[in-house]
Amino acid sequence: MPTLGAPPRRNYRSLFEKDKLLFAFLLSARILMSRSENRLEPQHYQFLLTGGVGVPERDVPRPEGADWLSAKAWGEILRAPNVCHEFEGLPEVIAGCPDEWKAVFDSVEPQNMELPMSYGSRLNPFQRVLLMRMFRPDKVVPAVQAFVASSLGTKFTEPPPFDLVGSYEESSCTVPLLFVLSPGSDPTAALLQFAESRGYGNKISVISMGQGQGPKAAALIDSARRNGTWVLLQNCHLAPSWMTALEKICETIRPENTDSDFRLWMTSMPSPAFPVSILQGSVKMTNEPPAGLRANLRRSYALEPICNNDFFEGCRQPRAFKALLFGLCFLHAFVQERRKFGPIGWNIPYGFDDGDLRISVRQLHMYLDDAAPPSHGDASELLNEVVPFEALQYSIGECNYGGRVTDDKDRRLLMTALQRIYRPEALAHGGEGHFALSASGLYYIPPEGPLSSYTAYVSTLPTFPMPEAFGLHENADITKDLQETSLMLETLVLTGGGGGSGGGSAGSGVNDEEMVGAMVEDILKRLPSNFDVEKVQARYPVRYEESLNQVLCQEMLRYNRLLTVIRSSLFNLSKALSGLQVLSSELDTVLRSMALGQVPALWRGKSFPSLKPLASYIVDLLARLEMLQSWYEHGPPVVFWLSGFFFTPSFTTAALQNYARKHTLPIDTVGFDFVMMGTDPSAYPTPPEDGVYVHGLFLEGCAWDPAARQLCESRPKIGL
Repeated sequence: MPTLGAPPRRNYRSLFEKDKLLFAFLLSARILMSRSENRLEPQHYQFLLTGGVGVPERDVPRPEGADWLSAKAWGEILRAPNVCHEFEGLPEVIAGCPDEWKAVFDSVEPQNMELPMSYGSRLNPFQRVLLMRMFRPDKVVPAVQAFVASSLGTKFTEPPPFDLVGSYEESSCTVPLLFVLSPGSDPTAALLQFAESRGYGNKISVISMGQGQGPKAAALIDSARRNGTWVLLQNCHLAPSWMTALEKICETIRPENTDSDFRLWMTSMPSPAFPVSILQGSVKMTNEPPAGLRANLRRSYALEPICNNDFFEGCRQPRAFKALLFGLCFLHAFVQERRKFGPIGWNIPYGFDDGDLRISVRQLHMYLDDAAPPSHGDASELLNEVVPFEALQYSIGECNYGGRVTDDKDRRLLMTALQRIYRPEALAHGGEGHFALSASGLYYIPPEGPLSSYTAYVSTLPTFPMPEAFGLHENADITKDLQETSLMLETLVLTGGGGGSGGGSAGSGVNDEEMVGAMVEDILKRLPSNFDVEKVQARYPVRYEESLNQVLCQEMLRYNRLLTVIRSSLFNLSKALSGLQVLSSELDTVLRSMALGQVPALWRGKSFPSLKPLASYIVDLLARLEMLQSWYEHGPPVVFWLSGFFFTPSFTTAALQNYARKHTLPIDTVGFDFVMMGTDPSAYPTPPEDGVYVHGLFLEGCAWDPAARQLCESRPKIGL
């Protein structure tokens, strides 16, 4: 695919890290869709977003023994030939040779491997993205990077570093500069350092916005305009009521009434209260931690005071300082990167920032200086460091970084990670004595040397770290990558899809309205009538010794409300598509959501929690309704489907209540104990004497070993 004409990379400065690749992908996709040659077809783009919702499937049975190929993946494979002719025959080829394609599924980097059956030469980079969506959705983002590199160039997959100088040169006295903040980012130190380098160290006024700070900020801006100095308004989102006044002040700033050296700097979290006119007329910047351990370590060594060679070489215990400094920078990257793994990384996503690292570095330098023995000019003293490990662990772990941590399990994780680094073994000499920072030994504390030797070592580290660097199982990467893929596709949908009319079903000759009309008709046929709650209450009345009767009635009431919303919206949408009533904005939103295979927001407002796409959501809903109907007709099930309840706490509370009333115990003294019985609910024909049998629980971060009857490591790729 030929390289496209690329826009200036300075556009990246105002984007968050998560959006930079998305921006480049949208640019290249839109440019290719507008071409007459080597064109990206809208239906291909739509298939990436939806997986081919509404596209007919080929009649090819899933190959036997191919358990690694999920039903969702096989459905997309069956729809792909009707969207893209390069996938013609793909279902038949996979059904005939499943083992060759299993190699794609098992590969560590499937986006880069040679595809079976000469498909590598048949598919262009975008079609490889589609193939990754089908086989390995966790590798869609790396495949998108390869597509962007082939169309816009490799430099667009490596966003430029934070460039304060370039942003300043684009500004003027009438063009303010805005830092768009994200959790954990604080550009104040970098700005003050930049002001010092420009001779404005004592000519910049800093004010933190909040209640009552508006008049003070206005006075500072007025004075700075006349004197040609700088003003920094921190956290503008905390003063939403004053933003209108700020907008008026900015409108009055003109070259004829303002000193040309004046600069207005602002920081703000994304906020609807921030004036749009200032946002559009300012130079916008983001300053987030870069993605990846290598980039994070490189950034840490470029921060003050670490990048200051006098500071770096000025410790009285240089070998200990340099070793523990690298360990501290690794810990800083460790705590920030683990946020990307969701609840597996941290129970609460804390906003660790550069300030935590700076204060910790200075404390490390100070503690080592204070603990150093008196110097007598003996070189052997360098080999006998005196390091106050306990004091460092407390100040860094409990105070600096730990000051943000509120969860006790997260605090234990943080202190464990710090104690693994800050110990005497970390001061081992070079050669075979490298102190490993990860289980594989790929990350270690390099031997003592100048500042450049540490940055050179960082450059040798892999761009994409394996989960073992964070003490996690390899499956954690799958969960994280799937979340990144889901976020990217959802954001692409929010930006307007991009496929044009009928893109979702191109190849079948059906436009969006016809496709959604068929879906509406199919769903309405499958939906059962609302439950007759009065009949249910008559058959299962409220009884002191059986609280589950009330649970059944409450669950049916909740599902009735959901069914009413779904059925009403589908009936009205069907009429609107037939021209019998106006297509309101609410119905139009339902139409667009269904065309993209998403559950409409109108339904989610009354729905049980679910992250499933539309087709899977309907199947799940029908299964839940069938469970309740079977309960009504045949009595309470022996094994309850725990995740099938609309409001699970009502069921668990009723189970506790039944036990407490049976044994005349206060309910607040009763709790749950769990016994793993098996994996086949049908193996238990009668209910237990006490308690309940349940199924539908899921484990994240581990698996169950039925032979040893204990938790074990997750099975490879179980997250796909």
